[in-house]
Amino acid sequence: MSLGFLNVSWWVPFAYFAVGAHLSNACTSIYLHRSITHRALELSPIVAFPMRLWLWLSTGVNTREWVACHRKHHAHADREEDPHSPVNSSVLAVLFGGWGQYRRAVADADMVQKYGKGVPADWWERNVFGKHTLPGLLLLLGLDLVLLGWAWGATVWAVQLFHMPLQGGIVNGIGHGWGYRNFDTKDHSTNLFPFGLWIAGEELHNNHHADPKAACFRKRWFEVDTGWVYVRVLENLGLATSVHRGTVVSSG
Repeated sequence: MSLGFLNVSWWVPFAYFAVGAHLSNACTSIYLHRSITHRALELSPIVAFPMRLWLWLSTGVNTREWVACHRKHHAHADREEDPHSPVNSSVLAVLFGGWGQYRRAVADADMVQKYGKGVPADWWERNVFGKHTLPGLLLLLGLDLVLLGWAWGATVWAVQLFHMPLQGGIVNGIGHGWGYRNFDTKDHSTNLFPFGLWIAGEELHNNHHADPKAACFRKRWFEVDTGWVYVRVLENLGLATSVHRGTVVSSG
């Protein structure tokens, strides 16, 4: 078995995965979710392009399809036309089958056309990121193999692929079934935890549904939104502009 450049101890692959997974979480939350889907902020190309590149490598998600599916979710949250609601199926069905529900939703070209307007349509999106998703995933596989060796590299890559669908299932499944609510929204959204750390603030799902335009998901003093921390850093560096702080405040 060949060894990779970073394959010096058992904990290195775990640390490598943890950093890469959190980077994918942050890019999904800040770029795909807050910026592109909800227009809660504008990102400088200096930041947006590396985020797009990493998402292409680590998730293979088509930007327009992801945005369209999520916008439809907000338009019909927990109603019959919601692409992934545990109210219409079950928490476990969304948690473990959410990727299939997502793929069925984005297979509807009319839905993608209706809800996917205004996403980036530059050369990179038309010819690379939105057109050829498999090469990005294979490039990441190659990088993992070089850095970690055959056994750890293949294992970490497989877990990386499984990680993002599982994250989506957690937010869209458990995040509409279990947890606490700050706001009496028309849907069943909940906050999973008051500490939005691992998935960059997406845990504060009820807060987000109550104020989708807000770039900050934190609504109460004890809540933590790491995605918002990153946005504030980017804003202070002049790399994030038109940042919407939100208009809804919890009374709790």
